[in-house]
Formats: sequence, structure tokens, C-alpha cells
Amino acid sequence: MKSAHIVIIEDEEDILELEEYHLQKAGYEVTGFLSTRRVDKLLEEEEVDLLIVDRNLPGTEGSEFVAQLRDAGYQIPVIFVSAKDRDTEVEEGFLRGGDDYLTKPFNMNELILRVRSVLRRTMGSAEGRVVYRDLTLELDERKVFIDNSEIKLSKLEFELLLYFVKHKHTALTRDQLLEAVWGDDAFKQEKTVNVTINRLLKKIDPARNKRYIEPVRGVGYKLC
Repeated sequence: MKSAHIVIIEDEEDILELEEYHLQKAGYEVTGFLSTRRVDKLLEEEEVDLLIVDRNLPGTEGSEFVAQLRDAGYQIPVIFVSAKDRDTEVEEGFLRGGDDYLTKPFNMNELILRVRSVLRRTMGSAEGRVVYRDLTLELDERKVFIDNSEIKLSKLEFELLLYFVKHKHTALTRDQLLEAVWGDDAFKQEKTVNVTINRLLKKIDPARNKRYIEPVRGVGYKLC
């Protein structure tokens, strides 16, 4: 089983290095940033299981950044680690999308315990479940949820979405999709892929503002 990938955003370099050291020692893959710059790009390109976010950051304040991620559809769990410790500030952190909140100064062992607790709840610990951004695919029941709302998909649409999720951030050709999802269907053809993807997107992203699936010119499609 792969180790969880944790991203830390912390502008105090000594604290960042300390967190990186202890989390790596605990067996996690860790990527550190001194500000929110370039974090968006990493989230687009790699699978991240947990964010540890300071609030007093240069540029975008940490909880504002998390609120922006939530608005964009990212449901990656977040632990705030911050010197902002007033009750109203802690509440603000949770309201803006935090899953846990640890105030500075803090004990590194407590951070590790909180990380383990959040990941245990959120990392697809239940077999038969696949989670991507705000999408949850229940494999046994063949159901799809956005947040807590069920989206009704046909068997074909479900299989197509599942294949995209299993190959996220990878450009897939129409031939690959036909082979993997349609299999031996004698009536399959390339335009079938386009039609089914459009039908799927009308159900999971009717406003087309979440950009789950994007065309890749000259190739096919990819899940963003």
C-alpha cells in the first residue's frame, strides 16, 4: 500500500523542515511549500491525500486559500497549524474548509496523531470506494455521489467515470477508452466516446465549471 502524500504550506522554514522530517520519519511522502504559490499546479498534477496549512502566509492567507480550493471542488482534507488561536479564528478555519486545527506552539507527536486520525477517516479506508475531489464512487453499489448527493449514472457512464478516476491526469485516447469501457461491443466507434462523455458531464458537471474531464488536442481526453 502506498504511503499518503502530504503537502505542507508553512512560511517559517525551520518549522517546515521540522514537520517534513517527522512526517517522513513516520512513513509519509511529503512536499513542502513556503507559500501558496505553485500549490495549485501540484494539486492539478499529483494526487494529494492531506494538506497541512499555516494561516499566516505571504500573499493569500491560509484559510482563504483553502476556501478557494473548496470552491474549485477540491475535497482534500486540511489540518490548519496556526498561531491564530482565538475561538473566533479557530471557528473561521473550520468554516473555510478545515478538518482539524492545531494551534502553535504545538507538540510534533500530537501533529502526527492528528494526521493519522484524519487520514484514517478520509483515505478511502473502506474497500470498494474510490474518491476523487468531491466525487465518491461506491463500487459495490455502483453509485456516484458529489458531496452527499447521489448522481444517477448508467452502467456505461459509471464504468467510464471509474476508468478516468483510475487514470487521473493521464491523457487517454478514444481507442483506449473504447477498449477498456466498451470492450467487445460490435457497435462501438470513436464518436460514441464523445457522446458518452458529454452525457456524463451533463450529469456530474452541468455548469461545466468544475472541469473534471478536458479534451487533449490530438490525443483524446483526461481527468483533470
